[in-house]
This record gives sequence, structure tokens and C-alpha cells, in this order.
Amino acid sequence: MSLTGALRGWPGRRVRLDPTAWLAWLAAELIAERERWLLWLPVGIGFGVALYFALPSEPPLWIAGGGLLLGLAALWPLRRRPLAVLLPFAAIGVSAGLGAAQIRTLLVTAPVLPYRLVNVAIDGRVADLQPLPTGQRLFLADPTIAGLAPAATPGRLRLRVATLPEGLRVGDRVKLKASIGPPSAPSVPGIYDFQRDAFFDGIGGVGFAYSVALDEASARGPPGDWLSRLRQSINRRILAALPGEEGPVAVALMTGDQSGIAKDILQAMRNSGLAHLLSISGLHMAIVAGVVFLGLRSLLALIPRLALYYPIKKWAAVAAIVATFAYLMLSGDSVPPQRSFVMTSLVLLAVLFDRNPLSMRLVAWAAMVVLLTTPDAMTGPSFQMSFAAVVALIAAYETAWVRRWSRGEGGHLSRLAHHVGGLALTSLIATAATAPYAIYHFNRMSDYGLVANLLAVPLTSFWVMPWAVAAFLLMPLGLESLALTPMGWGIDGVLAIARVVAAWPGAVTLVPAMPLAGLGLVTVGGLWLCLRVAEESQNSAIFSRKGKAL
Repeated sequence: MSLTGALRGWPGRRVRLDPTAWLAWLAAELIAERERWLLWLPVGIGFGVALYFALPSEPPLWIAGGGLLLGLAALWPLRRRPLAVLLPFAAIGVSAGLGAAQIRTLLVTAPVLPYRLVNVAIDGRVADLQPLPTGQRLFLADPTIAGLAPAATPGRLRLRVATLPEGLRVGDRVKLKASIGPPSAPSVPGIYDFQRDAFFDGIGGVGFAYSVALDEASARGPPGDWLSRLRQSINRRILAALPGEEGPVAVALMTGDQSGIAKDILQAMRNSGLAHLLSISGLHMAIVAGVVFLGLRSLLALIPRLALYYPIKKWAAVAAIVATFAYLMLSGDSVPPQRSFVMTSLVLLAVLFDRNPLSMRLVAWAAMVVLLTTPDAMTGPSFQMSFAAVVALIAAYETAWVRRWSRGEGGHLSRLAHHVGGLALTSLIATAATAPYAIYHFNRMSDYGLVANLLAVPLTSFWVMPWAVAAFLLMPLGLESLALTPMGWGIDGVLAIARVVAAWPGAVTLVPAMPLAGLGLVTVGGLWLCLRVAEESQNSAIFSRKGKAL
């Protein structure tokens, strides 16, 4: 049954709906899309996660476990009935998302301060340090709070402090006087929920410290603090080489810490549509992997015996995986680097196995990994905007006409025009895909983001980030300033672009708040469009290759 038969009379006269024909058409479409069902599994997992956070109280764990077991048990008996197998398939996805959110909540549950404490004595171990435009942000692990029972003491505290003792490092134990209280709840329903983020970060109290003293008698922290100490050391060396406003930006690009960036710079980057450059995401991870992969492969290719008799391409891919994993660890292991690392690693693993993984399935696997390990990330703009941009870009570039157009055949001017046009198209698609989430979370749109990205993204890709990779390589030798200085020149250029574009009249449009139901409809509709386009494009490419082979 076709859709035309279901409509019966469209558009010549009034449509007469035939429920039987509609159901038959829908069943035929679902059966025909069996190869695409895997792409919808992370959507089902996401729905289960959203269901968990929408519930007014904690559900029993047996609901998710029972739904998952029933779904798995029903797959085999219904394997020869394609349409009927959809129900257990959906149950598996939703139950997995619901269960992952419940397990994650149980794992991170820790005491939260019940009330505010003023001028209280605290001692604890320094878990992390973040420079701020004025002062420092101090994270304390395993604190002891005077007058508070150990069972009611939070596992982590986040404190703002004006000055720190000289030579203080991550892992040291400190004594301080502070005023602390529970993380604040949203002042208006539907806005950013700091209290929820603090809960999943294990932070049970926030406030400010009056004074901090190093506890010389206590031993340093456990060996697991070495990564935080390494990040702290890298940040200090970056700021020493770049003492101006470009230093905190370089820190954000290399270790993911944005806390030291001045408010006017953040505002200019947001208003110009360049804020995504400050967050380590797919662009930065791909550049690091590309620089390591192409650089090492080019060096090995200079040795004829290695190039002719050994798989130097696969060696370079392994080195790129190691480099991107190190970059992920230094970035603080947030959602965009997680997603980017999973996708980049799958691409490089495909190089090892001589496969081509550039498809929507790559994004689906990355989404499943992130949703099952950190399901709470789905509620934040970082996860939503990151995956929205990637899904839309892959769907667009898998269409036949975009592939033909992006080849850039012809002379040098024609190829240059295609590269510039491809960059503009990429920025336009990413901006359009992330716009609904920017409206929902920030109630604003950057009207000149396309222009700003056309200028700033190439500068970041071909100048700033390659120098960042060089700085990492030179740090063991103490020569990082040789790379950080030219990196700072590029950062100055990016900041100049952001300020100029942000100062244009009408650079930002403020919009009313979008209801959650509207965001859900936009998300489902966008996923349906992108996944359908991607699969049809993939099928067209397969048929085209088969036709050429015949």
C-alpha cells in the first residue's frame, strides 16, 4: 500500500482518511526500514533517560530490569515477525536508558549540606584548582567540617577563595575557614539546574573561604591525583608563557578549563556565535588526531623501507588514538570530548581494519556509550547541541548532491571556492541544527555566527590547534613557549573577530523561552529527517557502486 493510496484524492479534492490504508502504509515503511532500526536504539535510550528525570519520585529498579529482560526474551520468538519485534526492541532501549539513569544516581548519591554554615572550620584534600578572573576555585575532597557528623558531611566541596598558599598543589591537605551551604536550586522552573549538576558531580556544598592554610603535617593525596596535578602544572606553564588575555583561552583549548576566561571575552564569543570554540569538542579532537596521524605518517614515509614494507598508516592511527585519549584525560572528561573521542577512535579503528566508518552508525554508537555511562549529560546543552550538530552534518554530507558538490573538481580557484563554500555550508547546517537548543537553554540567537565562523574556524583549525599540539610535545623539554607564543597570536585573531562581530548592530536576537514539549517535537522531527536522509543516501550509494561493478 502506498501513501498515495492512503490519502485517496489528494490534492484534487478533500482528503478522505482511510485508517486501514494508513496503518498498512506505516507497517510497510517500518518493515522497509529494518536496516535503520539500530540508529533509533540510542533514541530509545535517551527517551528512557528523559523519562527518569521527568518522574516526580524515584522508581523501583525492578521496572527497568524487568523491561530489559522481557524485551530481550521476546526478541527470539518474534525474530521472524519484523513488525512485532519493534515492541521489544523499543522496550530494550527505554529500559536501558531508565536503568542507566537509576544506576548512575545510586553510584553518585552522597550527603548534601542541609543548611548554611557560617565561619566554620574545614580541613580536606585539594581535589582540583581552577583559576578565576579574580581569585581561585578550590575543590575539596573528603572534607571534615567542625560540628557536622561524618555521615552528614559531603564528599566534595566547591569553594571560591581570593588567595592560596604559595606552592599549593592538588593532593595537598589544607585547613580553612569558610561559609558554605547546599547547592542552590533553580530560581525559576525550567532554567539551568545547578543543584542537579552539583549532585552528579558529587558536590554537596558550595561557598567561599576566608583563609586557606597548608597542612604541612599531612601526607599528600592518593596517586590518583597525578592527573589533576599534571593539569594544574600545564595550566601554570601556559599562563606563564601567555600572561595576557589569550592565556586563559589557551588553557580552555588545551585542558578544557574555562574558569579563568574574563566575562567580556565569554560574552563576545557567545554573541558572535564562537563560544563552541572554547569547549573541547569534535573540531579540537579531530585536529589533534589529524595532526598526529598525518605528521607521524609523513615522517615514517620519509624512510623508504618502512613505507614499503610496514603498515605505517596503521601505526599512525594507533598513535593518534593514544594522543586523543591523552587529550580526553587532560580535558576533564566532559561530554563533548567523550563523544568526540568515541567517534574519532572508531574512525581510527576503521583505518586499522581497512573499513570506512563515516556514517550515522558511528554517531549512534557514540551516543549509546555516552548515554549509558553518563546519562545525566543528556539534560545539558553540551550533549544536545553537540550531537545535534554532528547528526545534521553527517546527514547533509551523506546526501548525493552535497557529495558531488563538495568534490571541488576543476582548477585552483574552483577548488578554493568549493572549500570556502563547504565551510559556509558546514557552519550554516551546524547553526541551524543547534539553534533550537540555544533558544531553549539561552533564549538567544547569534545572527552573524555564520560570518564569524567562516573567519575564526579556519584560523583555529590551521593555526591555533596545531601549535597547541606542538606545545604539548615541547613541554617535556621546557620549550613550550616556542609554540605557545604563535598560538597566542592566533588566539588574539580569534578574539578580535569575536569582538568585531559581536559589536555589529543586531548581533544577538533575544527570543521567548521555548516549552519543553516544543523542544521534544523539534528533536524527534529532526532525528526522523536526518536518519531517513542518511539511510536513503547510503542505499543510493550502495546501489550506485553495485551498478558500476556490473
